[in-house]
Amino acid sequence: MHDSDTRLLDELRGVRWAARKLAAATLPGAHRARLRSPGGELSEYRAYRQGDDPRRLDWRLLARSDRAFIRLADDHALLPTVLVVDASASMAFRAKWRAARALSLGLAAVAHAAGDPVGLAVAAPDARDRWLPARARRGVVHEVARALDAVTPDGDAPLAPLVTHAAAVRGTRLVLVSDFLGDEAATLRAATTHRAQGGEVYALHVLDAQELDPPRGAVLAVDPERPDVRRPLDAVSRAAYLAAFAKWRAETARAWRDAGATYVAVTTDEPPARAVRRVVRGAVESHAEARA
Repeated sequence: MHDSDTRLLDELRGVRWAARKLAAATLPGAHRARLRSPGGELSEYRAYRQGDDPRRLDWRLLARSDRAFIRLADDHALLPTVLVVDASASMAFRAKWRAARALSLGLAAVAHAAGDPVGLAVAAPDARDRWLPARARRGVVHEVARALDAVTPDGDAPLAPLVTHAAAVRGTRLVLVSDFLGDEAATLRAATTHRAQGGEVYALHVLDAQELDPPRGAVLAVDPERPDVRRPLDAVSRAAYLAAFAKWRAETARAWRDAGATYVAVTTDEPPARAVRRVVRGAVESHAEARA
């Protein structure tokens, strides 16, 4: 890891990322679970009703009082977290990839600190070595860092297939880190399906500060994923660009939120630790939106 990674993880020590809703009860973990079991932390007693699981009966209390009560316990479960990171050519623009890497690493560390399994899927031209299944073992955060360091953003590899693959485990927390300049419609559909099946979805929109405020004067804008597309950006076209870009960002945010996802826009000039804290709080108002 880099020195900046160590500082980032130190800044995030103690940060907690609560599940947005009750997690699927699998292995014991830090998140409130949907199911209750006698092995969980004791919460309260309730009188036995027909149809209750007899295994929940408190037999000692029944022997003492001759009344049947069941034990209610709040179970806690693990919440697998998979980071799906866009490494297409547009993510190479200025500081986008650096911001995406820091954001992904910080969120991986926060999830892992709670004991949650953490996985990674990188949409890159050659992603064979960029898929890490969700694991809670020691060192997984370093594995995420190494996998991201091995990536050079390029091409136009789609996100949607990775989202579908990562969502194969129901109840997974999916975190999409992207500029959403690729197959956004297909990605949104795949994420919406996962959300409808009970999973969590975070859409983290990475924006470079220069995209929000392009340089003034004569500038030639080039599409990094289609180098043959070039447009001069003078004063008139700059104003049109700003209006169109603001409209597109608003539409993108609305589409993800309408799908039930937590949408957070992150700009490259925002300190990574602060961005991570906003994400885990489920922030809906982004640093970029506040500047727009």
